Amino acid sequence: MILVALGSNLPHPDYGSPLQVCEAAVDALKQAGLRPIRRSRWFETTPVPASDQPNFINAVVELSPEFDLSPQDLLKELHKIEALFGRTRERRNEARLLDLDIIDFNGRVSGKGQIPVLPHARMGERAFVLYPLRDVAPHWRHPEDGEGIDELISRLPEGQGIRVLA
Repeated sequence: MILVALGSNLPHPDYGSPLQVCEAAVDALKQAGLRPIRRSRWFETTPVPASDQPNFINAVVELSPEFDLSPQDLLKELHKIEALFGRTRERRNEARLLDLDIIDFNGRVSGKGQIPVLPHARMGERAFVLYPLRDVAPHWRHPEDGEGIDELISRLPEGQGIRVLA
């Protein structure tokens, strides 16, 4: 199962609101041949760590396993899509037009220092990843320790605002 998280908290001059940016990003995944086969509901979430940034729109998509890309090549494709939307990387945890992250790549666990880090390093601490992930893959288990999604959600730090949009 190949899972990608997406999020936006800035409007785009061409695509519109963060929700419209995320919807356009799903289309961009299709155009890149990555074939999303399932998408979570859209969630509105507060920034993590807490800040005065606008709230994010987040979702998780499952990609069809029928493409011949390594995790590294998939990450390059995701970065190309982010760049098409005007994403720049200046500071960690900054507001962004679009963020695409590999959450899981067929249960792989990357070795120390490998890029991308698999599964995503901080996913277990992020409501904006875990709740959409549960929508797409309710029986998903963490590749390193076998913990289920509900167990991970039960241990989330407090103060992460999240609500379902659609």
